[in-house]
Amino acid sequence: MHTTLLKTGFFNTAFSKSAFSNFVMLVAITLVACLSVLPAHADDGHDDDSAHSLPTLLVMGDSLSAAYGIEEEQGWVALLAERLDGQAQVVNASISGETTSGGAQRFADILRQRQPDIVLLELGGNDGLRGLPPAQMRANLASMIEQSQQADAEVLLLGIDIPPNYGQAYRDAFTGVFHSLADEYALSLVPFLLEDVALNTQLMQSDGIHPTAEAQPIILDNVWPELEPMLEATYQAAQ
Repeated sequence: MHTTLLKTGFFNTAFSKSAFSNFVMLVAITLVACLSVLPAHADDGHDDDSAHSLPTLLVMGDSLSAAYGIEEEQGWVALLAERLDGQAQVVNASISGETTSGGAQRFADILRQRQPDIVLLELGGNDGLRGLPPAQMRANLASMIEQSQQADAEVLLLGIDIPPNYGQAYRDAFTGVFHSLADEYALSLVPFLLEDVALNTQLMQSDGIHPTAEAQPIILDNVWPELEPMLEATYQAAQ
């Protein structure tokens, strides 16, 4: 703009120094007048304090929590955020295909960055589908539980089951991991995340592993009875 004005002679001798000074003063007065009618905003820190005082929920899971095969906003974690209606921050760190080993490798960084009040731990399904040793799965989950508790975060353990064709012995050892961890670390437990879903073919996708969008409210209802009292305790502790 300045180059064009100079080329057209805007600042030529026809515009005297006195006239230019008056012009600048007029612009300044106009700006002050305009700014004076803008609404005043006092940054007293209340908004920031309110945001920081909200409890943070960290969902650490696999495809069951990552809305695999459906729209993200249809997943049970998104529905949880809707139900909370701004009363908590929900962070979904779930990745499709994640094992407990993969989750354990990235958990410390996420825990440090997000500093959650409650960790919803939904991992293990892919360990089972791959036939990995339940003892290895247990060690990985125990590591994440211990890190959470050391960071003063409550843990809600979300259990899962595997198909019967893996054999009853392996299946019992697999599901037993969730119960033994809940007992050892005094955790709230959802024994089977897909209760009332997994055996209903109309609520499962064609792969027979992942639930449909229609199943997501049921999954949330499976989680809610254990999560709600944890949230209430967190609200009371913050008062």
